[in-house]
Amino acid sequence: MDSMTCVPAIELNRVSMTKPVLLGNSLTELDIIRDVSFSVPEGEILALIGPSGSGKSTLMRMINRMEDPTSGQILLFGSDISGLDVRELRRRVGMVSQTPALLPGKVSDNIVYGPSLRGEPCNPEEYLELVGLEPELVSRPASSLSVGQQQRMCIARALANRPNILLLDEPTSALDRTAARNIIELICNLNRQLGLTVIIVTHVMEHAQAVATRVAMLVGGVLIEEGAAADFFEGPKTQIGHRFLKGELTEDGR
Repeated sequence: MDSMTCVPAIELNRVSMTKPVLLGNSLTELDIIRDVSFSVPEGEILALIGPSGSGKSTLMRMINRMEDPTSGQILLFGSDISGLDVRELRRRVGMVSQTPALLPGKVSDNIVYGPSLRGEPCNPEEYLELVGLEPELVSRPASSLSVGQQQRMCIARALANRPNILLLDEPTSALDRTAARNIIELICNLNRQLGLTVIIVTHVMEHAQAVATRVAMLVGGVLIEEGAAADFFEGPKTQIGHRFLKGELTEDGR
């Protein structure tokens, strides 16, 4: 099929979110995400970047339906996610948070959790090897792993559900430099080996440049730039983009 006619893995159409906030004695609606539209082709790695508080994590949670947009539409391979079963959506769209979220028990208990809920077989050693961990760790308590190993295990747990898309929300923020670099290399390898579509939130531009094929930049809940990562890092199209790369941009985009 011609790549130009392929249905995107993820497509956002004019997505907005407002939340009620108490200011003084009055309740007002605060714009968190405003009229955001972009798409992620299958097999691409999108780095979602921007200042703190720009709405990146909120956007990720909406793609996984941990929150729903106030308006607009999010499509998974052309299907509106609001009409999909949430459990099936979260199987197809895996998510890993910045702090490793451990389930009680052993490493194997964590990895087989999703498949076991569906009554499906799962070989946890296979997924440990996929993320570069020793199969012997399968019988260890998950809490006994290093933080870097825990993050890899969480990625393995998401992969055990055989997702189409992996969402990574600041996956290296709790790691030291070496462990962070290893996670970035792992993401690249998974993308190549599995053809996995990835959306990663990161504040480290070195990581974004190393891993991303596409970039979307949010400031104050507004999409400022979106396109090929190589083009963005060579020369952003906007003054805000230039200032962001230089570290000159404040949280409100000034």
